Amino acid sequence: MNLPPADDSADPNPLGDSAFVALLTECQLPLRLYISALLPGDPAAGDVIQQANAKIWEKRGDFEAGTNFKAWAMAVARFEVLNHRKRQARDSRLRFSDELEETIATELAEVDDDFEERQAALRECMQSLKPASRDLLMRRYASQQSLAEFADQLGRSVGGIKVTLHRLRTSLGDCIQRRLAATGDRQ
Repeated sequence: MNLPPADDSADPNPLGDSAFVALLTECQLPLRLYISALLPGDPAAGDVIQQANAKIWEKRGDFEAGTNFKAWAMAVARFEVLNHRKRQARDSRLRFSDELEETIATELAEVDDDFEERQAALRECMQSLKPASRDLLMRRYASQQSLAEFADQLGRSVGGIKVTLHRLRTSLGDCIQRRLAATGDRQ
């Protein structure tokens, strides 16, 4: 997200640009998930996310300090999604009804996100793996290679790599669920 440099002296927002940037930065993951859910499979979703960020920045003076920033940002983002859909109206792809879109938007805005808790649990669970397993996961998901190329590079069969990765992902998923349950977070 590229924003102009913060200059709190000419600030249209009583929060100050620095505080606004902090709120906007904290909201990026939920905002991305929200827009992606409203534009499933649409390759332009990334562009809409950028447009929404630009519009949120442009409208920062309209945000009322003390209110729910996430809900406000999601409302701005929803209008950007609607504008995108209008621009794409001549396209004959599947389109949600306005009622379904409203239901999705409302439910997603009300979701109590636990992204940070899940990320923290993932980090802890990754650290609990054996170094060789952690290295294998990190190398695989950082690699641009096909699975066959990756397996060949390691001198292992594709099937063997698939099984190992599946077991590691299952183990990580179970570990994350246990950690979240132990801290009382909902799954």
